[in-house]
Amino acid sequence: MNDGSGGFRQALIAWAVRGADAGTGEAAVRARELSDGVRTVVLVEGTSDRAALAALAARHGRDLDAEGVVVVPMGGATNIGRFLDVCGPPGLGLPLAGLCDLGEERHFRRHLERVGLGTGLTRDGLEALGFELCVADLEDELIRALGADGVVEVIDAQGESRPFHTFQGQPAQRERPVDHQLRRFMGTHAGRKTLYAHAMVDRLSLDRVPRPLDRLLARV
Repeated sequence: MNDGSGGFRQALIAWAVRGADAGTGEAAVRARELSDGVRTVVLVEGTSDRAALAALAARHGRDLDAEGVVVVPMGGATNIGRFLDVCGPPGLGLPLAGLCDLGEERHFRRHLERVGLGTGLTRDGLEALGFELCVADLEDELIRALGADGVVEVIDAQGESRPFHTFQGQPAQRERPVDHQLRRFMGTHAGRKTLYAHAMVDRLSLDRVPRPLDRLLARV
């Protein structure tokens, strides 16, 4: 459903933003119309997570949209309840998977239990449902997998060595570890996290892919 996946994603996001009660609205009607070709909905926190998963899939010769695997950035972990209400059991009832940070685990666990997808969920229970957990966030996982030197090479390849060195020289950054500087640098401009999520996955050896990302792709 390569052509319809983008429309479904947009409609689903619009429906979730309006709330499950907007089930008769235009976005909800459109989401229902396009849901027949959806095999799995993957709920992730932001666009950088989606970019990383799409990049890894491409390296394995897969096109997730064409396969009916629709990766939906929720705009933050606290929105998980809204999205489960529209695409989970209370709404479209589609198969689900996802990615979240350990610090946001409680939101996922609470709402998955609320919609009837488990009780007393542990981390193992979340993974059994297809929801993989990152220690800090996916950027941190990718930086650790690639190594600081490797990430600096990615930054150089993007033509951003000078902005990064300028950033490192800021008083608030000078004494911080380089991995912390790298994470902060990627969040300083809109779209930079997404750009580097894709670029870091492209750079990784496939035997060094972070466990949550690797397992999520294998799941879907």
